[in-house]
Order: sequence, then structure tokens, then C-alpha cells
Amino acid sequence: MTIRRQTRKRTEPPTFAAQDVRQGEIILKRHWQRVVFIGGLAAVVLLILLLRFAG
Repeated sequence: MTIRRQTRKRTEPPTFAAQDVRQGEIILKRHWQRVVFIGGLAAVVLLILLLRFAG
């Protein structure tokens, strides 16, 4: 008894023009999303400052 495997035709992922996909926009609809985003940016700046002056 032989087992035949089905060969599936792979579909190519969609392609997009470079002008359509660059210059992304960050959309923060809810208040907590803005707080987390700005808090993350502030944490990175504080971490850089601490590492710069601690060493």
C-alpha cells in the first residue's frame, strides 16, 4: 500500500510597493496605550542616562 502525498501549490505572499509601506504611523487610540508608549520612551531615556553616569 502506498501513501500518496498531495502537493499543495504554495501561494506567494502579497507584495507591496515601497512607497505604500514606508512612513508608518503609530496609532494610539486609548489613553492607556499612550501612557504605556510614552512611559516606555521615558524608561529608555532614563536607562541611558543611568548607564552613562553610573559608569
